Amino acid sequence: MWNTMLQNGHFDRENFSAGPSMPSSPGQKLCAAVSASTWVEPHGRCTVVFALAWSSPKVKFQKGCTYNRRYTQFYGTSEKSAVNLVHDALTKYKLWEEEIEKWQNPILKDERLPEWYKFTLFNELYFLVAGGTVWTDGQPPAIDEKKSPGFNHQKSSKRGTKDTNQGSVKDRHVNLAVEQVPHGGYMANGDDHSVSKFAAVHGSEMQEQINGLKSEEPIPYLISKDGPEHVGKFLYLEGVEYIMWNTYDVHFYASFALLDLFPKIELSIQRDFANAVLYEDRRKVKFLADGTSGIRKVKGAVPHDLGTHDPWHEMNAYNIHDTSKWKDLNPKFVLQIYRDFAATGDMQFGRGVWPAVCAAMDYMDQFDRDGDGLIENDGFPDQTYDAWTVHGISAYCGCLWLAALQAAATMAHRLGDRHFAEKYKLKFIKAKAVYEAKLWNGSYFNYDSGTSSNSRSIQADQLAGQWYAASSGLPPLFDEHKIRTALQKIFEFNVMKVKGGRMGAVNGMTPKGKVDETCMQSREIWTGVTYAVAANMLLHGMEHQGFTTAEGIFTAGWSEEGYGYWFQTPEGWTTDGHYRSLVYMRPLAIWAIQYAVSPPKAILEAPKVNLMDRIHISPHMVRAISEISIRKVAPDNRCFPSSAFHCEC
Repeated sequence: MWNTMLQNGHFDRENFSAGPSMPSSPGQKLCAAVSASTWVEPHGRCTVVFALAWSSPKVKFQKGCTYNRRYTQFYGTSEKSAVNLVHDALTKYKLWEEEIEKWQNPILKDERLPEWYKFTLFNELYFLVAGGTVWTDGQPPAIDEKKSPGFNHQKSSKRGTKDTNQGSVKDRHVNLAVEQVPHGGYMANGDDHSVSKFAAVHGSEMQEQINGLKSEEPIPYLISKDGPEHVGKFLYLEGVEYIMWNTYDVHFYASFALLDLFPKIELSIQRDFANAVLYEDRRKVKFLADGTSGIRKVKGAVPHDLGTHDPWHEMNAYNIHDTSKWKDLNPKFVLQIYRDFAATGDMQFGRGVWPAVCAAMDYMDQFDRDGDGLIENDGFPDQTYDAWTVHGISAYCGCLWLAALQAAATMAHRLGDRHFAEKYKLKFIKAKAVYEAKLWNGSYFNYDSGTSSNSRSIQADQLAGQWYAASSGLPPLFDEHKIRTALQKIFEFNVMKVKGGRMGAVNGMTPKGKVDETCMQSREIWTGVTYAVAANMLLHGMEHQGFTTAEGIFTAGWSEEGYGYWFQTPEGWTTDGHYRSLVYMRPLAIWAIQYAVSPPKAILEAPKVNLMDRIHISPHMVRAISEISIRKVAPDNRCFPSSAFHCEC
């Protein structure tokens, strides 16, 4: 073909009317080309438009489930629909370009915004396509009952571990534990009632199907069905090296891009996790960090991810730690739910996910071991910083928990659930006092309340909960002076003491101005976290600090003087520029900056009323919470004082 073009400048037309060509056979090498000719006057101009399209209508996961992609809703499932796709591209591309410009121009022409920010904002969106994205039509899958060849020994964790589960396809579907649970709430209709959490999401008809199953039968298609948004089902990878779908602790940062640009997809993802909260998968999993075993998915715990080889049906592909004991996932779920609820004003969404919010909040009670309303970390990396150990109360998880309590109380009030509104407000009041007393040191919140060498470190992400509270139109968690003081400390130490602010915010910094070398993650600069910190600064009127902080990621990652990470922004890099995990989800958090600059209409137009002030706590609730606290701190009768050993109950 190339020689023909070289000699003649065009192809012969003998194949022009030959009709469709035959499909290639597997392994067969083919090439195809088209050429076009036109006459151009001297100094004239002519545009010749080419379009390339391909059709891959089905996506098959390794453990047997096959889905139709979203575009088949409009073009059908035939591979030959590429003809229609390329036709539409040729006839509509000018309209598409106009619509893209109409979308981008208000930002590109906004003189308040730095030039570097404008194109970095749009360029970071590459990940929505390049991040292994799968968008299905929302219909049930076809299931291959034969075990897919080579499904064993696949990477299934952030550290390249192996999955040795060899069960059959039928056994590989979730064993759901369905039970009647007391809701404990007071909903808008005024009826106290018990509901099946399962029925609250799927209805009684689906519950009857489950109850009628024998233990060896596969579970019907549940979590992966289309939701009321009718936009299909959406998956994207944590990163091309960490192959887990919709990793939730990272989506917490990246989700601002979807909420701003594709809000119905964002609500659909949140519904998937709301459904997942209420399920339990009792298949055994071994955790690599300590060699212990547990079950794949614990009811009430938000999953770390939706899986790898059988998404929606086999969750928690991550197996380094037992994430049912992580302290950030459940608060992050509640915060994302409330932010999306507030930003969209979608009451149907709010009511639909409320049972899962209640379950996620109540699940966290086990981590408040002294009844003070505040959760404690357990001396291992039990949050998104999964190599950075935390002891006792942590700035990061504690702040997320405070924000989640406030969000849950406010959401309960808006939905008419007075019982839960009172309960969460009372816990918030107690927990806030403890958090500030244990961690505030006058200029920032200590990393944790422990006695380790890094307990007083300055964590860049310490105010993540406040970031979400401000993004959701909620009252500030702390006095505004404390918030701005802590953010200024982060700016001066974590940002400006690292190459003059030209690399982003390092995760950990000692009070002496040295990078925290406790572990790999404490000394890394995380791109998405830096964007999040910058957004938080902007939300609190610190425009110079916010854009300077974010510009460090542009300088190191996108500028000509940087490290060349454009269109493959990594999770993070060290102060000398060595990266970890290219093509990563979290940098989509740059859209949190745009969210801070131009909040959603529903947030802007919401009444400027502190709904927490409208939640009145009854004496009965105060007594009930106090009794629970007393029971928690009561000593275990099996313990006795001894000088030979130390015992903690």
